[in-house]
Amino acid sequence: MANKVCDNPLIERYASPEMSYIWSPHKKFSTWRRLWFTLAEAEHELGLQQVTKEQLEELQEHLEVNDESIKRASDYEKKFRHDVMSHVHSFGDDCPKSKGIIHLGATSCFVGDNTDLVQMKDSMELVQKKLLRVIYLLKEFSQKHAELPTLGFTHFQPAQLTTVGKRATLWLQDFLLDFDNLMTVKDKLQFRGVKGTTGTQASFLDLFEGDHEKVRDLDRRITKKMGFKKTIAVTGQTYTRKQDYSVMSAVVAVSHSAQKLATDIRLLMHLKELEEPFEKNQIGSSAMAYKRNPMRCERICALSRFSMSLLDNSQHTHSNQWFERTLDDSANRRLALSLMFLTIDGILNIVSNVVDGMVVWPHVIRKHVMEELPFMATENILMECVKKGGDRQVLHESIRVHSMEAARRVKEEGAENDLMSRIKNDKDFSVVHGLLDSMVDPRQFVGRCPEQVKEFISEEVDPVLEQYKDLVPDAKQDFKLKV
Repeated sequence: MANKVCDNPLIERYASPEMSYIWSPHKKFSTWRRLWFTLAEAEHELGLQQVTKEQLEELQEHLEVNDESIKRASDYEKKFRHDVMSHVHSFGDDCPKSKGIIHLGATSCFVGDNTDLVQMKDSMELVQKKLLRVIYLLKEFSQKHAELPTLGFTHFQPAQLTTVGKRATLWLQDFLLDFDNLMTVKDKLQFRGVKGTTGTQASFLDLFEGDHEKVRDLDRRITKKMGFKKTIAVTGQTYTRKQDYSVMSAVVAVSHSAQKLATDIRLLMHLKELEEPFEKNQIGSSAMAYKRNPMRCERICALSRFSMSLLDNSQHTHSNQWFERTLDDSANRRLALSLMFLTIDGILNIVSNVVDGMVVWPHVIRKHVMEELPFMATENILMECVKKGGDRQVLHESIRVHSMEAARRVKEEGAENDLMSRIKNDKDFSVVHGLLDSMVDPRQFVGRCPEQVKEFISEEVDPVLEQYKDLVPDAKQDFKLKV
């Protein structure tokens, strides 16, 4: 029967068990119970007589849901048509002495919204670790290939040379910016706390007999106990969905960087300069047995496209939240939040796998460089000849004629670029004939690329890796894809 039910490809194929757990029923409903316990504990600490120490001990013994309690809640929901009250009753069945004080003063969003925030915070911490892994791997790749000249491309047409490592720093820089942005948003994430049915905290003010400071203290205590620095100042029944949009913007931005990297690699694979990992028994095509398709990078692009579509969705959710709340955000967020994090997790898993196993083909790269470099070197040749007494205008015309003919043969006849041979056989350039080989050394045309790589890593990348060094060992662990 299992194969007759639709599964979720994000969980089955792409996302890690760690991210899947964060958005699992067990994590969600156990967090609900933890919130109910924390609420009761804080109410007891602030002198609420209805909540006893014995009840707290009973609640604490049953913070983890199990298959039985989840099944029981599911049965209750068929009767009540209300998910939160179903779990209140299920928790109460496990804690009969405490049943009467569970959810005291709270509304559904106390567990719903606050749990979403816990899950988002935990998810961002996992994304943070995986971003560090990508940053570390790209750093290693950039350093290794910092001095390897390669054709630069503008408009995907040959341009001045760069190096393989310098190009990789462009990918690395994007992920570094994503990491910084994500950390900022995570650190500013605010807890909903205890706000009541329309955000007025009226029920808690009544519980504490008009003591405003105790209500504020209750809010602060629960926020701190749940691992947050600050509670959001004002809410309706829900916290503003603008906060969801801020989180999604930071997280989805990772997919921009991933798709940029993957697209570049796909184009370089077409040129046979670079390849993503290709396993021994991997099949590229069911018909064309010779194929080595960029399957992993195509998968990154596919998932990134889906991820980016979710950001637009979150804008509509925020803008359509009427007054203190409407419920049309609920089913939407139930899908969008989990899918977003599962998707980004899957993307980063694949990016790590690709970068860790990326293969560079220096001989192909050099072949492409040498097909274009003679044209690029002509200005240097011209200047050197003029320094040695040559006529700039005569030399310029000779180079123009030779270049046009060499280009014609390449395009019309598929011949090799023979521009250097033509110049070597032209007496007008005799003063530099002995220098021509050194003048077309690709290393002379990469500018400060090796230095830029070194400086960027030492000044921008290494400080981040050092600051979060406790997470870097995890980033170095080998990671294999499910499929």
